[in-house]
Amino acid sequence: MKKIIGGVLLTAAVLSGIVSAYGRTPAAAERVSISGAWALYPMVVKWAEEFQKLNPQIKIDVQAGGAGKGIADALAGMVDFGMVSRDVHPEEVKKGAAPFAVTKDAVVGVINAKNPLLKEILQKGLTRQAFIDIWITKTATTWAQVLGAKTPAPIHVFTRSDACGAAETWAAFFGKRQEDLAGIGVYGDPGLADAVRRDPLGIGYNNVNFAYDPKTLTPIAGLAIVPIDLDGNGSIDAPEQFYRTRDDLTKAIAEGKYPAPPARDLYLVAKGTPTRPAAVAFLRWILTDGQKYVAETGYIPLSPEKLKDALDRIK
Repeated sequence: MKKIIGGVLLTAAVLSGIVSAYGRTPAAAERVSISGAWALYPMVVKWAEEFQKLNPQIKIDVQAGGAGKGIADALAGMVDFGMVSRDVHPEEVKKGAAPFAVTKDAVVGVINAKNPLLKEILQKGLTRQAFIDIWITKTATTWAQVLGAKTPAPIHVFTRSDACGAAETWAAFFGKRQEDLAGIGVYGDPGLADAVRRDPLGIGYNNVNFAYDPKTLTPIAGLAIVPIDLDGNGSIDAPEQFYRTRDDLTKAIAEGKYPAPPARDLYLVAKGTPTRPAAVAFLRWILTDGQKYVAETGYIPLSPEKLKDALDRIK
């Protein structure tokens, strides 16, 4: 999926900082290229659209394809920034990866809204161990085994086929890596959501903004969010009831009520410190004025300390 955001002329305030740092203004129609994580894609598109209103001479090319693509493209110098929805690995840092945390979100378990045991799943939730039994040890193959219900209905397990932060983060919840996850592999966040929507017995996982409808802020039609039974008492009690809307969930993530992982920071990753004026201007804007668009787009703001740390590392 690809979206090209038309260009813009930098505002005087931004230009003055670029000129003082680099001795020149960005050339007309200078391009900023970004690829990678589906998780960060809606947020970066929103940032690009708003930045474009202020800076119509800069073209911003945003392309989704998974965190693995983002980090690979960044390290190969193919893009200015890779969108990465997991922690950057030490070996990637050794190769020159420079991560800049820009916002936060989470991964959630999803099931088909027509699951025959939907009411029971929403009331009881699934424990972390139940998720492990489904995706890691593969010892839970029927819904009866994770709910104590009397049903022979099997669990149809889906996972991501592409190297991605969602899978890596979901696996990290179990102390594992993406390659340890069982299930039928499906490409991309939209693809995984569609696979579960087509299968009444299916279970998968999605980034928050691919599990909730951006207009209604409720789960996407055909999907239901799997509550996590955090205290393991076999019931989703009041403190755990924050899945009804996207805003309820993001509030719970911000307050630390949703576990991390699968809550996580999201990054723009460059190869070394970015130096091209247009790329630097966009990143600085994201970390400052651009933060006002975070909550309305369904993400969670970072702490001022994390934003300052990122800003301090930009030349």
